[in-house]
Amino acid sequence: MPVLTIHPTGTTIQAAAGSSILSALLASGADIAHKCDGKAECGSCHIAVLEGRKSISKTQRLENDRLDAMIGIGSKSRLACQAILGEEDVTIEVLSLA
Repeated sequence: MPVLTIHPTGTTIQAAAGSSILSALLASGADIAHKCDGKAECGSCHIAVLEGRKSISKTQRLENDRLDAMIGIGSKSRLACQAILGEEDVTIEVLSLA
């Protein structure tokens, strides 16, 4: 089970490999916006992946299209609803709170 470290709080949680970062955050009670319920339609679950980027799924077209339409996107940007955890630990920064 990978460990997901959440900044800015520094909280760590155990997450199931194969689950989205959004579902792992919500299961842990973390406060993150998710207006479209994980459909990559709103971009409200924008996160920055600080460590472990190679361990999560590659960006797919739907997510890429949404990120391209947003302001403030960087090379570490992902949508938590679309980033699927692998087997390695990941460190993220939550950029928008619910």
